[in-house]
Amino acid sequence: MTLFTAEGLLRASVRGCLKGITTYTGVTEVAYQRWLATQGVRPREGLDLIREPGWLFQQPQLHSRRAPGNTCLSALRAPLPEGLFAVNDSKGCGGVMRVAPVGLFHWSIREHHPAHDTFRLGCELAALTHGHPTGQLTAGVLAVLIRELTDSASLSEALAVAKPLLREERDHHETLSAIDMAEELAAADLPPETAIARLGEGWIAEEALAIALYCALVAHDFRHGVILAVNHDGDSDSTGSITGNLLGTLYGVDAIPQQWLEPLELQKVITEIAEDLHDLHQWPLSPFGSDPEIKAHLWRKYPGY
Repeated sequence: MTLFTAEGLLRASVRGCLKGITTYTGVTEVAYQRWLATQGVRPREGLDLIREPGWLFQQPQLHSRRAPGNTCLSALRAPLPEGLFAVNDSKGCGGVMRVAPVGLFHWSIREHHPAHDTFRLGCELAALTHGHPTGQLTAGVLAVLIRELTDSASLSEALAVAKPLLREERDHHETLSAIDMAEELAAADLPPETAIARLGEGWIAEEALAIALYCALVAHDFRHGVILAVNHDGDSDSTGSITGNLLGTLYGVDAIPQQWLEPLELQKVITEIAEDLHDLHQWPLSPFGSDPEIKAHLWRKYPGY
């Protein structure tokens, strides 16, 4: 779903450049319908996902059932709700876990979008499947953190940008409390396993974000932080994923152990879509002056719907 989040944002951007009008949230919702199809589930009625499927959907390795979360499945299979957003009370971590591409995307086009826009877009993309405010606000926080880390901020500096934006939201207390506890425990002299246990197990959004923040704050390097994040009794793949988002952005790809990268499934796909997000601002696209070959290539790769 992280890959399809990135793809939705890229498709929406191509559409905006070439058609003059777009919606990041709406186009990404359709990208999630393509993800749903890769999991062997019929997408929402009336969608034609095959006519111009785009590059990502055609990667055969993605068409494999990967234990998709029930909240994401049920929300995306339901009839399209008014305003797109899910009608449930879930604050599972599936929303926050997939939104790191929002931060990289908005960093690339940051002259057009302040940090508040990044926060809002992260929240909206999580809201496509998770109806509880905490399931959405945690995603907004992570999106801003990734944006600031990409712009060379430290994690503490990135938190100083994200937390005021969070405080502006009416239902921010649960998320803010979890973040504050993660920072306090990172500064305390406690064994990591004890600190992580105090933060929870990571099945719900604020716990997953807090555990990831703690692990990233105390990490000596990428390897150390991710190993901490995946060695506990809870939703360790989710906390490992978010921790990897943070530390990978902070330290760069060279910090990832080579013995982890070599066997990594879909490594070339992940690298290519990340580079596209990073380089987006350099693409020579406009409704009027684009090179026809470049325009045709990018539309084939990321059709704008």
